[in-house]
Amino acid sequence: MNISKDKSIRLKEAVGKYVADGCHMSIGGFTASRNPMAAVYEIIRQRIDNLHLYAHSNGQGVDELIGAGCVSRLEIAYAGTGRFAPTCVRFKKAVQKGEIAVEDYSNYQMTLRFLAGAMGVPFLPTRSSLGTDIIAKWGFSSEMRAADPRIPDQKLMVMDNPFGSWGDAPKLVLVPAINCDVTIIHAQKADREGTVRMEGLIFSDVEQAKSAKHVIVTCEELVEPDILKANPDQNQIPSFCVDAVVHVPHGAYPTACYRYYDYDPNYLNEYRRYAEDDRLYKTYLEDFIYGLKDHKALLDKVGRGRLEKIRADKRTGYAVGLDRR
Repeated sequence: MNISKDKSIRLKEAVGKYVADGCHMSIGGFTASRNPMAAVYEIIRQRIDNLHLYAHSNGQGVDELIGAGCVSRLEIAYAGTGRFAPTCVRFKKAVQKGEIAVEDYSNYQMTLRFLAGAMGVPFLPTRSSLGTDIIAKWGFSSEMRAADPRIPDQKLMVMDNPFGSWGDAPKLVLVPAINCDVTIIHAQKADREGTVRMEGLIFSDVEQAKSAKHVIVTCEELVEPDILKANPDQNQIPSFCVDAVVHVPHGAYPTACYRYYDYDPNYLNEYRRYAEDDRLYKTYLEDFIYGLKDHKALLDKVGRGRLEKIRADKRTGYAVGLDRR
Protein backbone atom coordinates (compact mmCIF):
# COMPACT_ATOMS: atom_id res chain seq x y z
CA MET A 1 0.00 0.00 0.00
CA ASN A 2 1.39 3.41 -0.99
CA ILE A 3 0.98 5.85 1.91
CA SER A 4 3.30 8.57 0.56
CA LYS A 5 1.98 12.12 0.67
CA ASP A 6 2.64 14.86 -1.84
CA LYS A 7 3.61 17.95 0.19
CA SER A 8 4.61 20.11 -2.76
CA ILE A 9 2.83 23.45 -2.73
CA ARG A 10 3.17 26.98 -4.10
CA LEU A 11 5.20 29.39 -1.99
CA LYS A 12 2.38 31.89 -1.61
CA GLU A 13 0.12 29.18 -0.24
CA ALA A 14 2.77 27.74 2.08
CA VAL A 15 3.51 31.12 3.65
CA GLY A 16 -0.17 31.96 3.93
CA LYS A 17 -0.90 28.65 5.64
CA TYR A 18 1.97 28.42 8.13
CA VAL A 19 3.20 31.99 8.77
CA ALA A 20 0.85 34.34 10.62
CA ASP A 21 1.02 37.71 12.35
CA GLY A 22 2.70 37.33 15.74
CA CYS A 23 3.94 33.79 15.22
CA HIS A 24 7.29 32.48 16.42
CA MET A 25 9.40 31.70 13.35
CA SER A 26 12.96 30.70 12.57
CA ILE A 27 14.84 30.87 9.29
CA GLY A 28 17.85 28.78 8.32
CA GLY A 29 21.06 29.59 6.54
CA PHE A 30 24.09 31.53 7.67
CA THR A 31 25.05 35.18 6.95
CA ALA A 32 25.12 35.20 3.12
CA SER A 33 24.62 31.47 2.53
CA ARG A 34 21.41 29.56 1.91
CA ASN A 35 19.01 32.06 3.43
CA PRO A 36 15.42 31.16 2.39
CA MET A 37 15.12 34.47 0.55
CA ALA A 38 12.21 33.61 -1.74
CA ALA A 39 10.16 32.82 1.38
CA VAL A 40 11.41 35.97 3.12
CA TYR A 41 10.26 38.10 0.20
CA GLU A 42 6.88 36.36 0.15
CA ILE A 43 6.40 37.04 3.87
CA ILE A 44 7.19 40.70 3.26
CA ARG A 45 4.91 40.76 0.21
CA GLN A 46 2.04 39.38 2.31
CA ARG A 47 2.78 42.10 4.91
CA ILE A 48 2.94 39.67 7.81
CA ASP A 49 4.12 41.47 10.93
CA ASN A 50 4.88 41.25 14.65
CA LEU A 51 7.02 38.15 14.12
CA HIS A 52 9.09 36.74 16.95
CA LEU A 53 12.09 35.69 14.88
CA TYR A 54 14.86 33.22 15.73
CA ALA A 55 18.05 32.62 13.77
CA HIS A 56 21.46 31.13 14.40
CA SER A 57 23.75 33.55 12.55
CA ASN A 58 21.83 35.02 9.68
CA GLY A 59 22.24 38.07 7.51
CA GLN A 60 20.19 39.03 4.49
CA GLY A 61 17.00 37.25 5.48
CA VAL A 62 16.91 38.74 8.97
CA ASP A 63 17.79 42.22 7.75
CA GLU A 64 15.12 42.37 5.07
CA LEU A 65 12.40 41.05 7.38
CA ILE A 66 13.33 43.69 9.95
CA GLY A 67 13.63 46.42 7.33
CA ALA A 68 10.14 45.69 6.06
CA GLY A 69 8.72 45.98 9.58
CA CYS A 70 7.81 42.30 9.89
CA VAL A 71 9.73 41.64 13.14
CA SER A 72 9.04 42.86 16.67
CA ARG A 73 11.38 40.54 18.60
CA LEU A 74 14.58 38.74 17.61
CA GLU A 75 16.73 36.05 19.24
CA ILE A 76 20.03 35.54 17.46
CA ALA A 77 23.79 35.08 17.79
CA TYR A 78 24.96 37.29 14.91
CA ALA A 79 23.29 39.41 12.21
CA GLY A 80 25.57 40.35 9.32
CA THR A 81 26.70 39.55 5.79
CA GLY A 82 30.46 39.68 6.15
CA ARG A 83 32.18 42.49 4.27
CA PHE A 84 28.90 43.73 2.78
CA ALA A 85 27.47 44.50 6.21
CA PRO A 86 29.54 43.38 9.22
CA THR A 87 26.41 44.28 11.17
CA CYS A 88 23.13 44.18 9.24
CA VAL A 89 22.12 47.75 8.45
CA ARG A 90 18.34 47.69 8.96
CA PHE A 91 18.81 45.47 12.01
CA LYS A 92 21.19 48.03 13.54
CA LYS A 93 18.87 50.93 12.76
CA ALA A 94 15.89 49.14 14.28
CA VAL A 95 17.80 48.39 17.47
CA GLN A 96 19.05 51.96 17.76
CA LYS A 97 15.53 53.32 17.30
CA GLY A 98 14.05 50.85 19.79
CA GLU A 99 11.79 49.35 17.12
CA ILE A 100 12.64 45.74 17.98
CA ALA A 101 13.65 43.87 21.13
CA VAL A 102 16.74 41.66 20.79
CA GLU A 103 18.04 38.83 22.95
CA ASP A 104 21.57 37.72 22.06
CA TYR A 105 23.29 34.40 22.64
CA SER A 106 26.54 32.85 21.43
CA ASN A 107 26.56 30.81 18.21
CA TYR A 108 26.96 27.59 20.16
CA GLN A 109 24.18 28.54 22.57
CA MET A 110 21.70 29.12 19.73
CA THR A 111 22.54 25.69 18.30
CA LEU A 112 22.00 24.13 21.71
CA ARG A 113 18.69 25.92 22.11
CA PHE A 114 17.39 24.54 18.82
CA LEU A 115 18.82 21.12 19.74
CA ALA A 116 16.99 21.20 23.07
CA GLY A 117 13.77 21.96 21.22
CA ALA A 118 14.42 19.09 18.84
CA MET A 119 15.13 16.73 21.75
CA GLY A 120 11.99 17.74 23.63
CA VAL A 121 13.87 18.90 26.73
CA PRO A 122 13.40 22.35 28.32
CA PHE A 123 17.08 23.32 28.36
CA LEU A 124 20.65 22.17 27.77
CA PRO A 125 23.83 22.98 29.72
CA THR A 126 27.01 24.55 28.35
CA ARG A 127 30.06 26.49 29.42
CA SER A 128 29.62 28.92 26.52
CA SER A 129 29.44 32.62 27.54
CA LEU A 130 30.80 32.20 31.08
CA GLY A 131 32.70 35.39 31.88
CA THR A 132 30.94 37.43 29.19
CA ASP A 133 28.20 40.08 29.11
CA ILE A 134 25.89 37.66 27.31
CA ILE A 135 25.00 36.48 30.81
CA ALA A 136 24.59 39.96 32.28
CA LYS A 137 22.82 41.79 29.44
CA TRP A 138 19.21 40.78 28.77
CA GLY A 139 17.17 42.16 25.88
CA PHE A 140 13.68 41.13 27.02
CA SER A 141 12.26 42.82 30.10
CA SER A 142 10.71 40.93 33.00
CA GLU A 143 7.36 42.50 32.05
CA MET A 144 7.63 41.16 28.50
CA ARG A 145 8.51 37.72 29.81
CA ALA A 146 5.58 37.73 32.24
CA ALA A 147 3.15 38.81 29.51
CA ASP A 148 4.11 36.10 27.00
CA PRO A 149 4.17 32.44 28.10
CA ARG A 150 6.16 31.58 24.94
CA ILE A 151 9.17 33.50 26.29
CA PRO A 152 11.17 31.79 29.08
CA ASP A 153 11.10 33.49 32.47
CA GLN A 154 14.87 33.92 32.29
CA LYS A 155 17.25 34.40 29.39
CA LEU A 156 19.55 31.75 30.88
CA MET A 157 20.68 30.44 34.24
CA VAL A 158 24.14 29.94 35.74
CA MET A 159 24.29 27.09 38.22
CA ASP A 160 26.80 25.04 40.15
CA ASN A 161 27.80 21.78 38.54
CA PRO A 162 25.48 19.24 40.20
CA PHE A 163 28.24 16.63 39.94
CA GLY A 164 30.62 18.76 41.98
CA SER A 165 34.11 19.05 40.54
CA TRP A 166 33.62 16.18 38.09
CA GLY A 167 34.29 17.24 34.51
CA ASP A 168 36.34 20.31 35.47
CA ALA A 169 33.28 22.57 35.18
CA PRO A 170 32.38 24.22 38.49
CA LYS A 171 29.73 26.39 36.80
CA LEU A 172 27.31 25.69 33.96
CA VAL A 173 25.06 27.89 31.82
CA LEU A 174 21.58 26.53 31.14
CA VAL A 175 20.00 27.79 27.90
CA PRO A 176 16.26 27.42 27.20
CA ALA A 177 14.85 25.37 24.35
CA ILE A 178 13.33 26.94 21.24
CA ASN A 179 10.12 25.54 19.80
CA CYS A 180 8.90 27.69 16.91
CA ASP A 181 5.54 27.68 15.21
CA VAL A 182 7.36 27.36 11.89
CA THR A 183 10.89 27.03 10.55
CA ILE A 184 11.77 27.86 6.95
CA ILE A 185 14.92 26.54 5.29
CA HIS A 186 16.29 26.41 1.77
CA ALA A 187 17.92 23.21 0.52
CA GLN A 188 19.56 21.93 -2.61
CA LYS A 189 17.23 18.93 -3.05
CA ALA A 190 13.94 17.68 -1.68
CA ASP A 191 11.27 15.26 -2.80
CA ARG A 192 7.50 15.73 -2.77
CA GLU A 193 7.19 13.67 0.41
CA GLY A 194 9.45 16.08 2.33
CA THR A 195 12.81 14.31 2.53
CA VAL A 196 15.57 16.94 2.40
CA ARG A 197 19.18 16.84 1.25
CA MET A 198 21.53 19.75 1.87
CA GLU A 199 25.06 19.93 0.52
CA GLY A 200 28.07 21.61 2.08
CA LEU A 201 27.73 23.21 5.49
CA ILE A 202 24.28 22.69 7.01
CA PHE A 203 24.71 25.18 9.89
CA SER A 204 21.92 24.60 12.48
CA ASP A 205 19.18 23.99 9.90
CA VAL A 206 18.53 20.41 10.98
CA GLU A 207 18.06 21.34 14.63
CA GLN A 208 15.88 24.29 13.62
CA ALA A 209 13.66 22.08 11.49
CA LYS A 210 13.28 19.36 14.11
CA SER A 211 12.46 21.87 16.87
CA ALA A 212 9.54 23.49 15.03
CA LYS A 213 5.86 22.64 14.95
CA HIS A 214 5.75 23.19 11.18
CA VAL A 215 8.50 23.23 8.53
CA ILE A 216 8.55 24.81 5.08
CA VAL A 217 11.37 23.73 2.75
CA THR A 218 12.17 25.60 -0.44
CA CYS A 219 14.52 23.78 -2.78
CA GLU A 220 16.59 24.16 -5.91
CA GLU A 221 15.55 20.76 -7.24
CA LEU A 222 12.37 18.83 -6.62
CA VAL A 223 13.42 15.23 -7.24
CA GLU A 224 11.77 11.83 -7.20
CA PRO A 225 11.86 9.98 -3.85
CA ASP A 226 13.94 7.16 -5.35
CA ILE A 227 16.79 9.59 -6.03
CA LEU A 228 17.10 10.49 -2.35
CA LYS A 229 16.54 6.89 -1.26
CA ALA A 230 19.52 5.79 -3.36
CA ASN A 231 21.96 7.40 -0.87
CA PRO A 232 19.93 7.91 2.31
CA ASP A 233 23.04 8.68 4.36
CA GLN A 234 23.28 11.98 2.49
CA ASN A 235 19.81 13.15 3.62
CA GLN A 236 19.48 15.24 6.78
CA ILE A 237 15.77 15.85 7.37
CA PRO A 238 13.19 13.05 7.13
CA SER A 239 9.85 13.55 5.46
CA PHE A 240 7.80 13.35 8.65
CA CYS A 241 9.41 16.59 9.89
CA VAL A 242 8.32 18.61 6.85
CA ASP A 243 4.89 20.10 6.14
CA ALA A 244 5.43 21.89 2.84
CA VAL A 245 7.93 21.58 -0.03
CA VAL A 246 8.26 24.40 -2.54
CA HIS A 247 10.32 24.18 -5.71
CA VAL A 248 12.02 27.57 -6.07
CA PRO A 249 15.17 27.62 -8.25
CA HIS A 250 17.53 30.35 -6.98
CA GLY A 251 15.37 30.44 -3.86
CA ALA A 252 18.32 31.62 -1.74
CA TYR A 253 19.23 34.50 -4.08
CA PRO A 254 20.89 36.95 -3.51
CA THR A 255 22.64 34.71 -0.94
CA ALA A 256 24.57 31.62 -1.98
CA CYS A 257 23.51 28.03 -2.43
CA TYR A 258 26.54 25.73 -2.48
CA ARG A 259 27.09 23.88 -5.77
CA TYR A 260 24.32 25.88 -7.48
CA TYR A 261 25.29 29.57 -7.27
CA ASP A 262 27.32 32.02 -5.23
CA TYR A 263 26.06 35.13 -3.49
CA ASP A 264 25.59 38.16 -5.74
CA PRO A 265 28.10 40.85 -4.63
CA ASN A 266 26.49 43.45 -6.90
CA TYR A 267 23.08 42.94 -5.30
CA LEU A 268 24.45 42.93 -1.75
CA ASN A 269 26.45 46.10 -2.34
CA GLU A 270 23.44 47.84 -3.86
CA TYR A 271 21.23 46.59 -1.04
CA ARG A 272 23.56 48.16 1.52
CA ARG A 273 23.31 51.49 -0.30
CA TYR A 274 19.51 51.34 -0.14
CA ALA A 275 19.48 50.10 3.46
CA GLU A 276 21.63 52.93 4.78
CA ASP A 277 19.08 55.55 3.71
CA ASP A 278 15.52 55.35 5.08
CA ARG A 279 14.02 57.06 2.05
CA LEU A 280 15.89 54.89 -0.43
CA TYR A 281 14.93 51.76 1.47
CA LYS A 282 11.24 52.47 0.89
CA THR A 283 12.06 52.63 -2.81
CA TYR A 284 13.89 49.31 -2.53
CA LEU A 285 10.88 47.63 -0.91
CA GLU A 286 8.56 48.89 -3.64
CA ASP A 287 10.84 48.12 -6.57
CA PHE A 288 12.27 44.76 -5.51
CA ILE A 289 9.56 43.19 -3.35
CA TYR A 290 6.07 44.74 -3.23
CA GLY A 291 6.09 45.64 -6.88
CA LEU A 292 7.02 42.13 -8.02
CA LYS A 293 4.66 39.18 -8.29
CA ASP A 294 7.04 36.51 -7.05
CA HIS A 295 10.68 35.42 -6.80
CA LYS A 296 10.89 34.63 -10.50
CA ALA A 297 10.01 38.26 -11.22
CA LEU A 298 12.99 39.32 -9.08
CA LEU A 299 15.29 36.98 -11.00
CA ASP A 300 13.96 38.37 -14.28
CA LYS A 301 14.59 41.89 -12.98
CA VAL A 302 18.26 41.25 -12.15
CA GLY A 303 18.71 39.43 -15.46
CA ARG A 304 20.15 36.19 -16.74
CA GLY A 305 23.59 37.74 -17.16
CA ARG A 306 23.91 38.42 -13.43
CA LEU A 307 22.78 34.91 -12.57
CA GLU A 308 25.30 33.43 -14.99
CA LYS A 309 28.15 35.28 -13.29
CA ILE A 310 27.37 33.66 -9.95
CA ARG A 311 26.76 30.15 -11.32
CA ALA A 312 28.73 27.62 -9.27
CA ASP A 313 31.68 25.76 -10.72
CA LYS A 314 30.97 22.00 -10.72
CA ARG A 315 34.33 21.15 -9.15
CA THR A 316 34.54 23.73 -6.36
CA GLY A 317 30.87 24.44 -5.72
CA TYR A 318 31.51 28.21 -5.92
CA ALA A 319 31.64 30.80 -8.71
CA VAL A 320 35.16 30.89 -10.09
CA GLY A 321 36.59 34.32 -10.92
CA LEU A 322 33.72 36.20 -9.31
CA ASP A 323 34.59 39.79 -8.37
CA ARG A 324 33.49 39.79 -4.73
CA ARG A 325 34.33 43.42 -3.98
